[in-house]
Amino acid sequence: MKKLLSLVALGTVLSTASAQFQVNPQIGLTYQNMTSPPEGIKYQGAAGWQLGADLRFGDKFYFQPGAFIGRNRTILSTGDSITFEEGVSRTNFRLKAMVGYRIIDNYQFDMRFAIGPTYDVVMSVDDGDLSFGSDDFNSGSFNIDAALGFDMGLFTLEPSVSFGLSRVFDQDVIVLSEIDSRYITYGLTIGLNIGNDD
Repeated sequence: MKKLLSLVALGTVLSTASAQFQVNPQIGLTYQNMTSPPEGIKYQGAAGWQLGADLRFGDKFYFQPGAFIGRNRTILSTGDSITFEEGVSRTNFRLKAMVGYRIIDNYQFDMRFAIGPTYDVVMSVDDGDLSFGSDDFNSGSFNIDAALGFDMGLFTLEPSVSFGLSRVFDQDVIVLSEIDSRYITYGLTIGLNIGNDD
């Protein structure tokens, strides 16, 4: 009898947990730019990509941790009549810890809003003909992200924006110490809803 009650209790706990848990593998595009360029330099955003997954725990209010790998590019240019232009590409590993609220919560359609901190770890830098290296960039960047998500049955679509709180360049590098640029990144992902939020 105790075994039967234990199995029933375990089944109830597991069904409740699974009813409020989702895994969301996603792929998408990014558009990243930097703020506050130094005198004589212009920054121009460029398209990149991201790939990863979120987890969602909860119902109306939910917790959304996630991990993504992305490649972002910013174009630097200088000069008026004769322009020198080169792109700097960075591969990042991003950790997310967002909280959200389902604004619309129907069986086949959800609209949700999420906000929270993220942290980017620079994995590699490709600077073309420029003399930047990984050591010139901060090894990590704290951000505040906001996203508006749409869940339609099996599919999820999420436009987002990320505001950098940390400096882009390492302030210990003398020639870059006065440049106070921050990242601003727009994203759009499409993915799958695996699990149940009802």
